[in-house]
Amino acid sequence: MAWNFETDPEFQKKLDWIEDFMRDEVEPVSQLGMAAFSSLGREKFIKPLQEKVKAQKLWACHLGPDLGGQGYGQLKLGLMNEKLGRNNLAPTVFGCQAPDSGNAEIIAHYGTDAQKERYLWPLLNGEIRSAFSMSEPTGGSDPLTFKTRAVLDGDEWVINGEKWFSTNARYSKVLVLYAVTDPDAKDPYKRTSIFLVPTDTPGVEIIRNVGVGAGGEIGGGNEGYVRYNNVRLPYDALLGERGAAFVIAQVRLSGGRVHHAMRTVGACKNALDLMCQRAVSRTTRDGKLADLQMVQADIADSWIQLESFRLMVLRTAWLIDKHQDYQMVRKDIAAIKVMMPRVYNDIATKAAHLHGALGVSNEMPFMHMVTSSLVMGIADGPTEVHKVTLAKQVLKDYRPDNDLFPAYHIPKLREAAQEKFAKELGELKAAYQARKDAAPA
Repeated sequence: MAWNFETDPEFQKKLDWIEDFMRDEVEPVSQLGMAAFSSLGREKFIKPLQEKVKAQKLWACHLGPDLGGQGYGQLKLGLMNEKLGRNNLAPTVFGCQAPDSGNAEIIAHYGTDAQKERYLWPLLNGEIRSAFSMSEPTGGSDPLTFKTRAVLDGDEWVINGEKWFSTNARYSKVLVLYAVTDPDAKDPYKRTSIFLVPTDTPGVEIIRNVGVGAGGEIGGGNEGYVRYNNVRLPYDALLGERGAAFVIAQVRLSGGRVHHAMRTVGACKNALDLMCQRAVSRTTRDGKLADLQMVQADIADSWIQLESFRLMVLRTAWLIDKHQDYQMVRKDIAAIKVMMPRVYNDIATKAAHLHGALGVSNEMPFMHMVTSSLVMGIADGPTEVHKVTLAKQVLKDYRPDNDLFPAYHIPKLREAAQEKFAKELGELKAAYQARKDAAPA
C-alpha cells in the first residue's frame, strides 16, 4: 500500500537549499524596496539571485525541460511554493511570478512559432513582463458578460473595449487580451478569443494604475485599467483557435489556482511563525502572552487551520499528478480555493491582533496579509463561484430517492434488516424460547 507523507531525500536537499537561500539572500533583498526593482537595481540585485536559482536547476520548475524548466509535478511544486510563498519577491527570483508564468504556459501550449519567438522566450528569460487582460469593469471575470469586441476588417482585427485589473500592464510588453469575436455563437463559451497585443500598439490606453488595499497615491498601483480604442492587429495576433478562450483559460487558471494555494500555505505559515514568536517574547503584567489561555487557543486554532489547509493543497497536487487531468480534480481545486482566503484571513488577523497597535501599522506585514487574503477570495474566480462548482461536483455522485420516506428512514432500514436476517432472527427467537422453557419454574 503506497501511502505516506515522506519527501524524497534528494528533493529534500533542494528544499533545504531553498530555505537557506530564502532566509539569507531573497528576504534581505526584498527589504530594499524600489531600489531592487528599478532597471539598474534588477541587474544588480535580482539577476544574480536568478542565476543562482538556475545553477541549482530550480528555475521555472513548472515548465517542461523543453522550455527550460524541470517539469516538476504539482506535488513537488507545492512543497517548493510553500517556501516561496512567505516572500513576494521569491516567485520573480525563481521564474514563476504571476501573471507571467501562466501567460507563458498558454503561449507555450497554443502559440505559433512566431509568437513563441517574440514573447515566450523573453518571458521565460525574465527579459519582458506581460499582463493578463481579461476582467472588465462591468462584469468582472465572468466571460459571458464581456463587452470588449474584436471585429474583422479585411485581414485585421479591430478591438474596442475596457479591461480592469490587468496586473502589471504598466510594465508589460504584451497584453494577453480576451475579446468577443463571435457574439452570436450558439455555444456562449465559444464567443470569446484570446489575442496577444503589444502594449505599445496604437490605441492601447492605460487609463490608470489601480493600487490594492488602503493608502498610497491614486494611480500609483500595478493593476491596470486599460482601454482599447480601435486597436488594429493582424489576424495572426490570435492565440490558439478562434472562440477557444474559455478552454485556454481553464488550462491557465486551474494550474494558477493550485499555485496560489501553494504559496498561500507559505504565507500562512509565516504569519503563524510571527504570531508564535510574539507570544513567547511579549510580556504583560501576568507573564508572557504565550501563558494566556486565549492566546493559546488562537495559536491552536491557527495551527489546525494551517495544517488542514496544507494537507488539502498537497493532496490536490498529488491527485493532479496522478490523473494528469485538471477536470478530474475540479472538486478538489475548488475546495482549496474556497479554504484559501478564509484560512489566510483568520491567521493573519489573529497575528495582527496579537501584535497590538504595532500589528496594524505599516511597519509590520499583517495588514498586507489581510488585504492579500481578500484578494485570494476574488482572484481566479470569486469564492462563491468555487463553492457552486464544489457543490455540483459533490452532488453529481448522488441519485434521487423519490419515496415518501427516504431510503435512510430508520423504520425502513429496520424493516429491511429484519427481512435480511429473518432466518437468524427466527433461530435466535427459538433459542430464547428454549432457554425460557428449560428454566425452573
